[in-house]
Amino acid sequence: MKDFKEWLKRVDYSEARQRFDDGWDEVLKGLPGLNPSETSAQDGEYEAADDGKPLPKIAPVDLGPLHIETPVVLSPMAGVTNWPFRSICRAYGPDGLYVAEMITARALVARNPKAFRLCRFAPTETIRSLQLYGVDPNITAQAAQMVVAGKMADHVDLNFGCPVPKVTRRGGGSALPWKTDLFRELIHRVVEVCSDANIPVTAKIRVGIDTDHTTFLDAARIAEDEGCAAVTLHARTTAEYYGGHSDWSRIAELVQAVDIPVFGNGDIWGAEDALEMVRETGCAGVAIGRGCQGRPWIFSDIKHAFAGSSERFSPTLGGVFQIIMAHGQLLLRFYDGDETMAVHDLRKHIAWYLKGFPVGGNTRREFMESETLDDVRKVMDKLDPTVTYPQRVADKPRGRVRYAKKVHVPYGWFDSRTTTHEEREQLFGDDPMDASY
Repeated sequence: MKDFKEWLKRVDYSEARQRFDDGWDEVLKGLPGLNPSETSAQDGEYEAADDGKPLPKIAPVDLGPLHIETPVVLSPMAGVTNWPFRSICRAYGPDGLYVAEMITARALVARNPKAFRLCRFAPTETIRSLQLYGVDPNITAQAAQMVVAGKMADHVDLNFGCPVPKVTRRGGGSALPWKTDLFRELIHRVVEVCSDANIPVTAKIRVGIDTDHTTFLDAARIAEDEGCAAVTLHARTTAEYYGGHSDWSRIAELVQAVDIPVFGNGDIWGAEDALEMVRETGCAGVAIGRGCQGRPWIFSDIKHAFAGSSERFSPTLGGVFQIIMAHGQLLLRFYDGDETMAVHDLRKHIAWYLKGFPVGGNTRREFMESETLDDVRKVMDKLDPTVTYPQRVADKPRGRVRYAKKVHVPYGWFDSRTTTHEEREQLFGDDPMDASY
């Protein structure tokens, strides 16, 4: 540990800081629908939405020194929430938290170039939120030390919600809270490091591994005891993966069980869902995951909804094209001018952006075969920009919806709520997410 601290004093963090071209922020200013008075028929019209129910109260939340005026969170999503996408969501949304995609602690400690790229933030991100993933408390604490020493973030979130088998089969993600000693130690070590810099730490958890092995109440209480400023609950178990509808009653249960703020996550596909979650559960705020994929303007709708406004943004195909090209321009900067990487990243977003629009299979294939932004633009030019946003897919599920076929955890994981020496040696000797990406 002493050698590591000495190394910290010498390390150069310049590679983790993004250089931005002059005028990059003009890309965001050109997004359609940012100002209702500027909205044209081509960009789409605002649609009134009034369900007649009383407006739920949502108050600002303070996480240590950070004041969150409207507690709406962009949940970290691997391969999605890099700074270009966060910047677009933030341009539409309220003064909330827009969290970077998960950074693997081991990769950060190993100074993996991709890990450092993912730590980049745009100048407009007044609160730099970064999520760390780890299983080994020592490695995760070292990663947190790098974040603190490099002044890389203002807020650190810890990932205990990932249900992916390659993570859970080695005790990580949503499997880890089952081992309460390991869970407590990891949080304690990270909070200890971050508290010296007055950086608040939060935790993202699930209900449990399955219905027979729920962990959320114990996990949240431990997180509160160890100094976490808030907890986010994805109201599904690992076994449920992303299938069915999340159980919001669990969020309400957790709100009553802890004193720190609880952010609710799961099945917020539109502004009315956000209102209903707060109304039903009393949660302090909402976290948006798959609901914003291909629909970053959902944050505009939610901002208006919590303000008591019925304004909603419904872009035409032409308006969506504007957002796609802006997204592509920002990705070009993210990848330091590598257009191939930028467009390959953009492809999955295009599929989400176009969901529900009458775009044929051949055209979609052309988008997926594009190698440059000019290729993308040429395919767009073949389509009618006046086509209105398809209401049949508005406020509907997006992204992954499947159930997990089987929950993968280490052999003998359920035998005890605490780890044995042998289990720790196995877990820490071969981390479930190594130093590569």
